[in-house]
Amino acid sequence: MAEAFGGWLRTWEDVHFEAEEYRELDDGPVLVLVHITGGRGKTSGLDLREVRTEGATLFDIHGGKVTRLVLYYRGDRALADLGLTS
Repeated sequence: MAEAFGGWLRTWEDVHFEAEEYRELDDGPVLVLVHITGGRGKTSGLDLREVRTEGATLFDIHGGKVTRLVLYYRGDRALADLGLTS
């Protein structure tokens, strides 16, 4: 998992994630709503600096280790998928 996420992260320059809110869900996972700033695709040149992006990350944690990681580019989609409200 770390290798896959690290590979994705290395495709960007100057990307920053800031946690806005943490939610521990009833069935165990943790949802983190994030604000993504900066970032330019190293290959594509896609520039995210002009866009305010509100994403989310869902972590399943068992035995103190992350066993599943779901990345959402849009936080509202994560909330909808999980049946939550903002």
